[in-house]
Amino acid sequence: MFPTDRPSPAPSAAPPAAAAGAATALEVVLPGVVDPSGLVLRRRPLPAPGPGEAAVRVEAAGVSFAEQQMRRGKYFDQPPFPFVPGYDLVGTVTAVGPGADPALVGRRVAALTKTGAWTDRTVLPAADLVPVPDGVDPAEAETLVVNGITAWQMLHRVARVRSGATVLVHGANGGVGSTLVQLARLAGARVIGTANPRHHDAVRALGAVPVDYRAPDLADRVRAHAPGGVDAVFDHVGGPGITDSFGLLAPGGTLVSYGTAATRDVAGNPHLPVLLLFARLAWWDLLPNRRRAHFYNIWAGRRRRAAFRARLTADLGRVLGLLAEGGLAPQVAARVPLERVAEAVELAESGTVTGKVVLVPGSGSAAG
Repeated sequence: MFPTDRPSPAPSAAPPAAAAGAATALEVVLPGVVDPSGLVLRRRPLPAPGPGEAAVRVEAAGVSFAEQQMRRGKYFDQPPFPFVPGYDLVGTVTAVGPGADPALVGRRVAALTKTGAWTDRTVLPAADLVPVPDGVDPAEAETLVVNGITAWQMLHRVARVRSGATVLVHGANGGVGSTLVQLARLAGARVIGTANPRHHDAVRALGAVPVDYRAPDLADRVRAHAPGGVDAVFDHVGGPGITDSFGLLAPGGTLVSYGTAATRDVAGNPHLPVLLLFARLAWWDLLPNRRRAHFYNIWAGRRRRAAFRARLTADLGRVLGLLAEGGLAPQVAARVPLERVAEAVELAESGTVTGKVVLVPGSGSAAG
């Protein structure tokens, strides 16, 4: 079954007791719109992998902006409450079902799950697992699953940035942003990165020119570094500032929007800000102004499952290969035990970290 088609099991007041020796999973349940302290830990029996499936012992799962939106009930196509969050993971295959490659057992793999990764054990379609190079730390690899696929595809498949280009990366200290900066630099591009001044040294160390995202004259500060405009803007903020992002493009430039962080805490219909953003980008893309505007969706094309999986495997494989070769510096903001998920979410939402907060197995995780 495809990742987006796998509903997380709903929590029950009294999960059935596991048979002696049967595998169990410790997982985090998002019961509704709650504060981080409202996340629920539960243990449940883990089914054996079925045909084409693999059992995975999770070694690292990320805390992404998507889960921040889901916690507020504002992610565009999240499942109904309750469900187990977790957009991506890295782990080791412990068993496979009929029809899955037995050589997977013992292999470290990565998976894009959309939901369900905040657990210490899970069962996934074997076809969705991407090998992680030997010797790579699982938490470091985890920072580059959804972030790496997103950054690689926006840079190379959407904006098609070439050597010598100048690009603007909003949130250059974040999980996707810090990966974008590094990949753009590897592609030979010059990078301007917006961030809070407390993160400017970190952004500079990644190879970007830092600019204060709070500056009222932000557009002028960017133009000071790129008088003729930039060749691409990567914008996860949305909101009114998206107009400035489009206006900063040079002729032939591309705006890639991939989020609506500016409206994360806005009350009202959670779909409206996204739909308005879609409409605005579509209108701009139709104008005869030699500039393009796109909304990036990592799940685009998923109905053609074989092609989607092949593209995802290839792109994540390239990113993980760069990590193994030392070409990318993984940005692990913190490693937090799964049982302390509330702390991990609070830290990820604090705006005080560079990189990605990663959940790792703790003392309450299943052994073996």
